Amino acid sequence: MHVSRNLQKNGHSQPLRAMSELLHLDLLKEGKVLLAFSGGVDSTALFHLLLDHGIAFDIAHVNYHTRDTSDTEEQSAIALAEQYSLQCYTHSCRLSGSNFESRARDERYRFFTYLMTKHGYTYLLTAHQLNDRLEWLMMQLCRGSGLPEILGIRSLDTRNGIKILRPLLEHDRESIEAYLYERNISHHLDESNSDERYTRNFFRHRYSAPMMRDYTDAIRRSFRYLEEDSESLLETMNFTVIQELSYAANPSNMRSLIYGIDHFFKSRGYLLSKHDKEALKRGGEHILGRRFTVSIDTHYTFITPYESGVMMDKGFREECRELKISPKLRGYLYGAPHAYSVIRQLKGAPAPLRFD
Repeated sequence: MHVSRNLQKNGHSQPLRAMSELLHLDLLKEGKVLLAFSGGVDSTALFHLLLDHGIAFDIAHVNYHTRDTSDTEEQSAIALAEQYSLQCYTHSCRLSGSNFESRARDERYRFFTYLMTKHGYTYLLTAHQLNDRLEWLMMQLCRGSGLPEILGIRSLDTRNGIKILRPLLEHDRESIEAYLYERNISHHLDESNSDERYTRNFFRHRYSAPMMRDYTDAIRRSFRYLEEDSESLLETMNFTVIQELSYAANPSNMRSLIYGIDHFFKSRGYLLSKHDKEALKRGGEHILGRRFTVSIDTHYTFITPYESGVMMDKGFREECRELKISPKLRGYLYGAPHAYSVIRQLKGAPAPLRFD
């Protein structure tokens, strides 16, 4: 059922009026946005803040049927949308097996991507906030990650080809709860948030929550500086897509190269493993997940579907050899003449295709 947390005013450093400050407010006003809505503290606060700012939006809710209240929460989301004449899209799924958090994330983003594409929303909004960002940083530190991975929760991002905004990323959980309390806005509580069998909950209760209580403003500033430093240290790889060929000029340093390739795949819903990233540092050609070919040459990185066992024309094979086109790219390129023509030009081939 809907509940309101019994919060007491505690003189928190971030007053209620500051909750009106949303990141990327100018972008939120472009077209219509889709809010990923669970009905919990954060997404409920963002729902009402969007109303306060007159932002045009609809909501999407995923029911995993993991709790006794799951169906009630879905019906509450539908009723809330109807109350404000908004569209509420719902998706029902039951996931079994291990690694629930990762599979649930993949499931909901498939749903969100479908809605974004079908209905033409400009941005997907998620209600991640400052505590989430600190929890993520701690988990990545314990996995031996670098700066790009540590800053994996960004205020403006892409995934599966859709643009994502996180307007609450500089607000801490305590301020968000205070906003709901002072406005007397009801919301649902997820009992699973107290279950330390989930990795994020373990870090939340043991480490991040105590730190946020004492160092909120300093943590907020640190993330701003880290993001600025990241932007100055990492060069952007801008991939061009021709048919199913994607290519980009190589940056000047290896860290930017691996980050650029990782970001390319992550934006399409494919996560590189630690082994993949280490292998890519050696350059050359690589097969990822038996699905993709990545070829890193002197000037460009090429990514195509992986196709093996293709019978190729002798002239085509010879020209690829002369142009030093990766053997593992050739299976796809043989059936994609336009993409092959682009690579020929990038390789400096002056003559027409020999096998035409």
